[in-house]
Order: sequence, then structure tokens, then C-alpha cells
Amino acid sequence: MAPEPKLYGELADWWHVLSPPAEYAEEAGIYARVFREHARGPLRSLLELGSGGGNNASHLKAWFEMTLVEPSTAMIRQSRRINPELEHRIGDMRTVRLDRTFDAVFIHDAVTYMMSEEDLRQAMETAYLHCRAGGVALFAPDHVRETYRSETSHGGSDGPDRALRYLEWDWDPDPSDSRHVVDYVYAMRLPDGSVRVEHDRHEAGLFARQTWLDLLQATGFEPHRIPVEHSELEPGSYEVFVGLKP
Repeated sequence: MAPEPKLYGELADWWHVLSPPAEYAEEAGIYARVFREHARGPLRSLLELGSGGGNNASHLKAWFEMTLVEPSTAMIRQSRRINPELEHRIGDMRTVRLDRTFDAVFIHDAVTYMMSEEDLRQAMETAYLHCRAGGVALFAPDHVRETYRSETSHGGSDGPDRALRYLEWDWDPDPSDSRHVVDYVYAMRLPDGSVRVEHDRHEAGLFARQTWLDLLQATGFEPHRIPVEHSELEPGSYEVFVGLKP
């Protein structure tokens, strides 16, 4: 694994300014619908692996009884601010074992930090072991190799006493391997009016859709690719993967 990005450690306190939880409502609703359409049997308990600052969970908890697993203690602190009633556990999605099963398992874009097929297989195995028979696992990578393209974007928000703006540059230095790079520049306005600027590099995995499907099947899941439409994304540019446990 690459070094932990600053955003998930020393800059974690800025997470909800950079990425406000309210912006996840539409996306979380899409994932909830995918779960409902594919689960066999009851659908109440949901395990999220790599839950980060809890933005998706802040919406998904309206439908599910959730347990959140995240390796960064700094990000868990952010999640507890908006999800104080939920169970939080420290753990790596590749190795954590809770010794219980759930109706569904969810891995959002944190799965992007699996940079080798072995890392990805281990994350899928964790999902499989924690999914009940007839349950469903949902994996939501930012990109697959077939639809990836280099791009730039920007965003951020104003808080009550501080503000943040970011520039995001997503690029692939070596198209022959299974990785891409996302460079961020953060401009953070502090309560005293001063501005702090930081660069933060995120290294991420990039796999062909057939690799996703093959690894899901090898893990024991019945694999499915699900195209997803979101109002802020170009049609046909986003897809998720579902694993059904026999």
C-alpha cells in the first residue's frame, strides 16, 4: 500500500469541509436501491469497509443497521461527529475479521486504494466472509480501465469559520500498469483569515472490468456489473460491481 494521504491523517479535520456529507444523498440512495434489488432475504444489517468520514453512512443509516470499519483513527473521529450512534471499528478491509455476518457489505471508493489484484482479492474475501448466505456485496470503484480518462476538477465548501477549495488532477503516468495517480492541491482558509496550501498525492488501483468479475467469481460470489446513472456524472461513465453470496 502507498503512504497514507494527508487527507486521511493530518488533514482529516478538513474532510467535511472538502466533501460535505449532504452531497452524498443521491449517491447513497442509488446504492440502497442496488442492495434492495439484489439481496435475497432480509436486508437490515450493513457492514461498510473503508467507511472514511462516514458521509455515505450518514444517509444509508436511514435504511440499514450499520457497522463501520475504517483503518484511519483520524477519519473515524470525523465519522463519529455525524454518526455517533453507529458502531465504529478500526480495521483494514483486507484483513479485518469481526466474526459475524451481515445481510450486505459495502465498499465505496476506498476500494480504489487496493493497488494490486492480490489486495483487491483480499478485500473481496473479507466481504465474502462477512456476508451471510444469500446476502449481497457492493463494490464502487471510481474507475475501471475501460472508461478511465485523465481529468481535472475542483470543489470545496465554506464552513462557519473556515473554508477549503481544492484542485484535483487525476492522471495515469503508466497506462501499462494497474495504477493511476490523483494529485490534490488544497487551499484552506483558517479562522484568522490566513490561507494554508498543501499538496496531497493519492495512488490508486485501476483494473479492467473483467478482472473485477473474475476475482469476484474466484472469491465465491456470483458476479454482476451494474451501470449506474448519477445526475453529476456523464451517462455511461460509472459502474459498480455486485457479488451475490450463494
